[in-house]
Amino acid sequence: MKSIAVFCGSSEGYNEVYREVAYQLGIALAEKNITLVFGGGKIGLMGAIADGVMQHGGKAIGVIPEFLQTKEVAHEGVTEMIVVDTMHQRKLKMHELSEGVITLPGGWGTMEEMFEMLTWGQLGLHKKPVALLNVNGYYDSLKVLANNMVIEGFLNEDTNKLLLTSESIDELLTLMDEFTAPNVESILKQSDT
Repeated sequence: MKSIAVFCGSSEGYNEVYREVAYQLGIALAEKNITLVFGGGKIGLMGAIADGVMQHGGKAIGVIPEFLQTKEVAHEGVTEMIVVDTMHQRKLKMHELSEGVITLPGGWGTMEEMFEMLTWGQLGLHKKPVALLNVNGYYDSLKVLANNMVIEGFLNEDTNKLLLTSESIDELLTLMDEFTAPNVESILKQSDT
């Protein structure tokens, strides 16, 4: 992969480990010559990952809606900053510029971005890997929920496998490199039964 979109919080959370892992992911992307595509802010985990990339010779492209330029405080030290009109345009542009997606801890916006990428993958609109970096067990409950969706018949097993998960940056990047999108027709057919 040459570029990865990272969805994450515009805050840092209460545990320093979230910021540290975001920064370490930035370093890993820079070392692997993978361009970071992110939400464009210099605050929170967004800022930490961009700093990790830029301080280690990497390339970072920010995508930020005009109305958030001051609230999220656009990161001025990145390779390129793209300003769009809406949140939807932000997601679409990040999708267009990336070959995969990693989600770090975040709130509603982070979840919405990740779930839309998963839904697009389920529908065959892309074949990119979508991954969770499960920092400090942050997404353990989401994994339980996804398994419950399978048990209760609202999500099939193949669709559940669309979301790659690891607590390790290196392992997650390897899983993404090895990812092969499942046959969408079989997923959609299972949804009809």
